[in-house]
Amino acid sequence: MVPVADGVQLWVEERGDPGAPVVLLVMGAASSGLVWPDELVDRLAASYRVVRYDHRDTGRSTPGSGYALRDLAGDAVAVLDGLGIGRAHVVGMSMGGLLVQLLLLDHADRLRSATLFCAGPLGGAPGEPAPGPAEDLLAFWATMPEPRDDEAELAWRVEHWARLNGEQLDVDPAHWRALEERVAEHSGGLLPATAHATADQGGLARGTELAAVDVPVLVVEAPADPAYPPPNAQLLAGALGDARVVTVPGMGHALPPAVLGPLADVVEEFLAGAGGGDRG
Repeated sequence: MVPVADGVQLWVEERGDPGAPVVLLVMGAASSGLVWPDELVDRLAASYRVVRYDHRDTGRSTPGSGYALRDLAGDAVAVLDGLGIGRAHVVGMSMGGLLVQLLLLDHADRLRSATLFCAGPLGGAPGEPAPGPAEDLLAFWATMPEPRDDEAELAWRVEHWARLNGEQLDVDPAHWRALEERVAEHSGGLLPATAHATADQGGLARGTELAAVDVPVLVVEAPADPAYPPPNAQLLAGALGDARVVTVPGMGHALPPAVLGPLADVVEEFLAGAGGGDRG
């Protein structure tokens, strides 16, 4: 447990050589750090010191209210501080991708590189407006707060993953049920899926500032993503000016086994080119 603010502690896990360059994994909204698949974590941990953690209000971290989403970016820096880490390669998915954009703007000195996927640019970015989530996904999200017993809640979450997975890859319901059961065991129960939904979203309309970023950035395009559909990745890369874009075929807004190898390939190649082996 790492303290990140008054009365707030986050569950943190490390894997890999403690002396290796650090990769910090920043997950999306309402998601425990365990949503990062072990296969991906272990693949990266063969060369890096990999850190994943539970955002506040998820997993084993401190629950609470009255915070802003931008505070979660500060939490990521506090995790690095708590572990005595000066600089890290940072990987963000979904809301984690928005948080990493804030880190690029406010804490660039702490980042060796940034990898973003399943995310669009911060508000106010130049160019055409980024498309929002698919209408059927929005309608499904509207059912999120409805009361359900544990079995019905598990079924809802499995269906949610099936929808996030997109339509280009097969869905294995047993895989997603096992993930949710593992997260529930880790968390001490099925925590509300609405975590972070009521957080203050002020201070996120900073898209015009992204063009000044000079940290190496990789944007991974997920062509089947129903939450941040194409061309969100291209718009994000354009807002950043000099970001590289690589597509993982079939990838949606989820990390099923079928995408882990291709995703790890592109991330490892990028990290190596961004000074991934530099321990200094």
